[in-house]
Amino acid sequence: TSSSPSASRSWATTEQQARAPLGHLLSKIASAEPAPASGSAAAAVVAAAAALVQKVAKLSAKQWPEAAEIDGHAERLRLRAEELVAEDSIAYLAYLEEVRSGRDVSSAQARTVAVPLEIVRVAAEIAALAEQSASSGNPRLRADAVVAAMLASAAAEAAAFLIAVNLGDAADARSDEAQRLAGEASARLRSRGAPGSSGGPGRGRARSSGNRRR
Repeated sequence: TSSSPSASRSWATTEQQARAPLGHLLSKIASAEPAPASGSAAAAVVAAAAALVQKVAKLSAKQWPEAAEIDGHAERLRLRAEELVAEDSIAYLAYLEEVRSGRDVSSAQARTVAVPLEIVRVAAEIAALAEQSASSGNPRLRADAVVAAMLASAAAEAAAFLIAVNLGDAADARSDEAQRLAGEASARLRSRGAPGSSGGPGRGRARSSGNRRR
């Protein structure tokens, strides 16, 4: 069946609006500039996961009393993740500047750990919301909830890895926290078994899971 002209125009407008900021971010990541890079990419993935949780919640209002609350929580986390896309770049560029100037390198270095740690924390929260959405939300959207959990888990692991790289070989409570949260996010996937094995068509299966970054 063919779509109506008005529907086609609406989709074209939505597509243009979506591509503008996303295309800008991806072109910046693909550039030869030092930032944005992996940390910003991880934060963007967290934001996408949060958006999926919102979609599931919005389409689960009839059968899930907590849907509106989950939607609001996921929105707050999505907006925070969007902020972290920029904050990671700012932190890394500030670190490079302090290294060049030889001024307050330690404080700048600490920021390159604090920002990805916040990414891990937000990702872990999204993974928990995604698990709730997969269990209690609209069964037709279960695959979207599971994908949200997969994305959040992957982003948490990526940001935890960056923290470990930025800290080097030093034992640090921040790295321990990041690894713990990333592990918990991954465990949420494993606890659900094989995503898509029930409750509708699945799109995949859950898998177990030097130098400063960049």
